[in-house]
Amino acid sequence: MRIAVLTFDGFNELDSFIASAILNRMKAYGWAAFITSPTPQVTSLNGVTVQRQQPLEYAAEADAVLIGSGSKTRQIAADEGLLSRLALDPSRQLIGAQCSGTLLLARLGLVGDLPACTDLTTRPWVVEAGVKVLDAPFVAHGNVATAGGCLASQYLAAWTIARLAGLEQAEAAIHYVAPVGEKQAYVARALAAITPHLPVADAA
Repeated sequence: MRIAVLTFDGFNELDSFIASAILNRMKAYGWAAFITSPTPQVTSLNGVTVQRQQPLEYAAEADAVLIGSGSKTRQIAADEGLLSRLALDPSRQLIGAQCSGTLLLARLGLVGDLPACTDLTTRPWVVEAGVKVLDAPFVAHGNVATAGGCLASQYLAAWTIARLAGLEQAEAAIHYVAPVGEKQAYVARALAAITPHLPVADAA
């Protein structure tokens, strides 16, 4: 499986790095999650500069695309040229967004009139874009998921793994990264967040 973790200038490190690290726990099964950006380098909201692993256009061919948040998302959402480079298709891809990434999903027309999740700071902008915002950390409608709060990145990663490899693999990935002594609690919390939003076969 090929996964694009969309990471823009001003990105939130927790969104991009937690999701990509958990997803890359699946390397043994041929998975690869890549930091995917419009420019060769992007700098986080805290001044961490990283080299992209894939260009933005990689998102069009990925099996799953996760969109992280950042301090410049409103500018990105208003950049028609940049958005036109994102050819996302929920009929053949899993697509997830976190916090202000939900605003990009709305601008791309991938939320529609369905309720979504986002962080408290971004909430007014997402509402302004015509989206009903839930007071919840995670929701998925078919192949499109949204999450709210930096640490909800684990839910997006777990949902992606559960959809593409099964719930047992998602549980194992969260168990590995969870704190010692709290692993069962973390796994239970993650499964409680994502399982109601999985297709019946995947949830079973």
